[in-house]
Amino acid sequence: MSDKISLLIWPLALIIFGLFLGCGDNKNLTTSQSAPAVTEVKSQTSQPSGTSSPEPKITVLRAPFPNEPTSPSNLLLVKELGFLKKHNLDFEFVGAIPSAQYVAALIGEKIDFGPGSHINRTIAGISAGAKIKAVVANTETTKQIPHMVALVTKTSQVRKPADLLGKRIGTPNIGGCSEYTPYAWLSKHGVENSRSKVEMKFLPEKNLEQILRQGEIDVAMMHKVPEDVIKKGEFDIIFSDYEVWENDGGATPPYFTLQYIKERPDVVRNFVEAWVEVVNWSNANMQEAINITARLTNQDPTKLKRSNYSHNGLLKPIHAQVWIDLLIEYGEISPGITVEQVFTNEFNPFYKPKI
Repeated sequence: MSDKISLLIWPLALIIFGLFLGCGDNKNLTTSQSAPAVTEVKSQTSQPSGTSSPEPKITVLRAPFPNEPTSPSNLLLVKELGFLKKHNLDFEFVGAIPSAQYVAALIGEKIDFGPGSHINRTIAGISAGAKIKAVVANTETTKQIPHMVALVTKTSQVRKPADLLGKRIGTPNIGGCSEYTPYAWLSKHGVENSRSKVEMKFLPEKNLEQILRQGEIDVAMMHKVPEDVIKKGEFDIIFSDYEVWENDGGATPPYFTLQYIKERPDVVRNFVEAWVEVVNWSNANMQEAINITARLTNQDPTKLKRSNYSHNGLLKPIHAQVWIDLLIEYGEISPGITVEQVFTNEFNPFYKPKI
């Protein structure tokens, strides 16, 4: 993926942007420049005649529109299925923003929350000075449905960690999950300084399969389900993120600024409750989630992978800790960041704090 992105925001956001490009598409940032930080409008739900109950107010949050999702988009589903309205919320979609720019767009007041890029983005933003915190879980890796896989051609000689040394890896994002997962896989198998032992090529994910066929890369890091890859029969999988971290590495939680959390805890709580409902619904209705997302984004539903979401939207400390450790190891952040700085479950109705 190209990192030549122009985002005119506050100086802090520019610093953050320089730390973590990737984990998203390359669409230009387009936002509604005149939108207020929070807009409240009356609900359109009519009240029964003869009642004096005031109409509930709907808080409208500005959000980026996911133009080319690779899996079901809870950002779209939570609105489409009415979970937002149930909790007196709505979204104003301000345009397409690459997920690599979510933190910068939030700090620059272009959007009102970060809708859930990989948790390493949240951690890198906090390290750079962004006052943000994740508030609810989204994706969670399983063996059957990992966050991402490493593909090779059927005739490839790349099969084990040692075979990957000196090879070209195609990945859709700089500094994101798909770049660090191969490094972590190599390190787990005893390869020191693994980043220097492979050549990364940052390319749009939608082009990776063709580029792999053409022999321009040796491995393609892609967001796919192993069963679907095997069924298609064209490529082999040499590893997935599950083989690196099992269930712990694939978290993509939404986040707010600390100021917003402090000033509007009621809105954050409503958001979390709506998100919990949508992740549980998506887990129970995955094909419908795919079909709705495909319809809303004009995608081919067969091109969207299934996902797995954290039950009841609960974040686990390990979801953040594995990435804190990895980013420190590769010098992307300085030591000192704690799990408590990265996320909170305090707004989740299913959270039971340990006494």
